[in-house]
Amino acid sequence: MTDARTIHGSGLSTIAADGTVLDAWFPEIGHEEPTPADLAASALTWAPYAGPDDRRGVTVEAVQLRIDLDEAPASTPDAYLRLHALSHLLVRPNELNLDGIFAHLPNVAWTSAGPMLPADAVRLRPLLQSAGIQISGVDKFPRLTDYVLPTGVRIADASRVRLGAYLSPGTTVMHEGFVNFNAGTLGASMVEGRISQGVVVGDGSDIGGGSSIMGTLSGGGTHRVSIGARTLLGANAGIGISLGDDCIVEAGLYVTAGTKIVLADGAPLAEGGKPVVKGGELSGRDGLLFRRNSLTGAVEAVRRAGVGVTLNEALHA
Repeated sequence: MTDARTIHGSGLSTIAADGTVLDAWFPEIGHEEPTPADLAASALTWAPYAGPDDRRGVTVEAVQLRIDLDEAPASTPDAYLRLHALSHLLVRPNELNLDGIFAHLPNVAWTSAGPMLPADAVRLRPLLQSAGIQISGVDKFPRLTDYVLPTGVRIADASRVRLGAYLSPGTTVMHEGFVNFNAGTLGASMVEGRISQGVVVGDGSDIGGGSSIMGTLSGGGTHRVSIGARTLLGANAGIGISLGDDCIVEAGLYVTAGTKIVLADGAPLAEGGKPVVKGGELSGRDGLLFRRNSLTGAVEAVRRAGVGVTLNEALHA
């Protein structure tokens, strides 16, 4: 039986000595309802990897879980299964319930041997050093590549892509690119800037070096920014509005919902043919070039003809 709104996962969970569930890894994941025989076989597969790890002060246990994507996360393994579902491309960003997920993700010391409590990392430092175990970070979210290796994707710096990122085949994330959880690419894209939580980028688009896309976690807003297909966000540029297909934001320009924009080509892009509009009125429009006038300093929007950027096929094959 298949239910597109439920996910089943089997794998391993890490538990600290005080009972804190630190993570859950689900190498077996899907929409299909497993049979009792499937569950038994899965338990046998992962049982040999279960047991205590005194170096980190943790115990690894087999875990099996089925969740409803429309319900809010109810536990740490539940939260991790949702993040796995995103990174395995089983559900798109913003199409599952992540309400309250932070409460189920403890702050973890991420080591080359797996997660542990930060306090235990301090206490067991001599043991960790003698075992050659290094700490790479302290955070609620792990690196994507520690749990999921997405097919057909290049990630230059694994520390800059979180578990829960949705990366479609053909995507390249360069060293300065960043992709948060519940965000990502819907096709082959070049990512050299920041894709914040909740943001999706269309096929063939280029997020330029040092650029930034506003998310909804820190700003208090509710609008989820998206970028269409074949769109270029120039180097060190940024947006707080959505871009449609075949758009360009020139390098160094930041466009938000409140930015005053001159309709430079005189085209009636806004209702009533207003010559100056706020950025929010152009949110999601196709075929626009956003630029700053070098003489007046005004932000302008100009209609574009034809398609937008074309990615290097060899880089995204």
